[in-house]
Amino acid sequence: QVQLVESGGGVVQAGGSLRLSCTASRGTFSTYALAWFRQAPEKEREYVASITYGGDSTTYGDSVRGRFIISRDNAKNTMYLQMNGLVPEDTAVYYCAESRLFGNTRMATFYGNWGQGTQVTVSS
Repeated sequence: QVQLVESGGGVVQAGGSLRLSCTASRGTFSTYALAWFRQAPEKEREYVASITYGGDSTTYGDSVRGRFIISRDNAKNTMYLQMNGLVPEDTAVYYCAESRLFGNTRMATFYGNWGQGTQVTVSS
């Protein structure tokens, strides 16, 4: 399976924006859906957003809907997460993941390939 590599994390003030990238290393994305999850210290992993292969269907977690935008460029083997209106509660390690399904799902158990994560810190 391909290796997923996240980038774009960093420290940003509340109200600011960041764009995360997830690139497929040593291969190409499958035709399955891709997703972003996040995990804050001492909290469970949380679904952020997912997107189908063609990009025609996207789904968002309740806490980020309206602020974050997921997209993908299959020609570049890259998925993005544009994060706007960041708040301190968005502070977490963000992971990209490749699904075993064609459609979007919020359930982490359906994702079989995970990146190493990138840290996002939002200061108040």
